[in-house]
Amino acid sequence: MPSEKVLKDKQQVVADLKSKLEGAVAGVLVDYKGITVANDTKLRRELREANVEYSVVKNTLLRFAMKDVGYEELCGVLENTTALAISHDDPVAAAKILAKYAEESKGSFSLKAGFVEGKTLDQAGVSALAKLPSKEQLLVQLLSVLNGNIRGLAVALNAIAEKQTEQASA
Repeated sequence: MPSEKVLKDKQQVVADLKSKLEGAVAGVLVDYKGITVANDTKLRRELREANVEYSVVKNTLLRFAMKDVGYEELCGVLENTTALAISHDDPVAAAKILAKYAEESKGSFSLKAGFVEGKTLDQAGVSALAKLPSKEQLLVQLLSVLNGNIRGLAVALNAIAEKQTEQASA
């Protein structure tokens, strides 16, 4: 039986994990087995720049936090080595970075599962999420489409005005 201090420490870790999960827009679970220190440092830097929180977690403690938050479906993948990447802003940032790294590492680092806005995702779902454009890219595409329509309207109105001017002078 663990001492009372150890038990309180573990309960605090679970409470911290629970609050992080509740405040997250998206999260990804990965198996980090086989990653080198240099690659891990590079990966952590890239995640930090994208405002993604990345940490290695104990499966049993994460399992308690997942159940408290309502992500029981993800408990099935909590085996072997597990790291959790949580994004508070961009729903695709963590998935995009980790999927790219998993593809480059060829099996030693793999995606397990994830969640986005309260919905759980399996490994294929996380991979599909990673292929989506980021929020900024979507906004640029939307503005481009809107700008094209406005430009077309301006050209059409200008053509009508020129035609009326030609008819008035004739």
